[in-house]
Amino acid sequence: MNIIRIMKHLVMTHWEVNRAFPRKTLFAIEQAIKAGETAHVGEICFVVEGALDSTPLFKGQSARERAVDVFSQLRIWDTTHNNGVLIYLLLADRDVEIVADRGIHAKTGSEEWQSICRQMEAAFKHGNYEDGVVSGIQTVTQHLMTHFPAVGGHRNELPDTPVVL
Repeated sequence: MNIIRIMKHLVMTHWEVNRAFPRKTLFAIEQAIKAGETAHVGEICFVVEGALDSTPLFKGQSARERAVDVFSQLRIWDTTHNNGVLIYLLLADRDVEIVADRGIHAKTGSEEWQSICRQMEAAFKHGNYEDGVVSGIQTVTQHLMTHFPAVGGHRNELPDTPVVL
């Protein structure tokens, strides 16, 4: 049990999440997702969660495990081409995880997703949340454009609005 991690989660407040992700930033993220999805048939979802609840925290749930849970709960896997991508930020840990559905994951390896996560985390260390997320979305968009280019009549299957848990 990591006591420092537990303390970070216990003292994380909604105010801190709102300070890092004010409405202006959430709107910019939504616009980046909308713009990207005009160039591909993939689906991108961004979720920020301030901290874990006490039970998963004390059980040692990792950001990756939580991201997989969120991916399932939000049904990001339930897209026509199996090409949904979750960009998940656990703010208390400053940990970014990308969970990609099997259709896109088969074409883009874990190393590329990890690289995007580390770039975003580097921006967050300097307080650049908006730029970090928008840049990450743009990089994910490049991968989706390569493997799932836009075709006429694409239906938006997932909301573009960022989710704050």
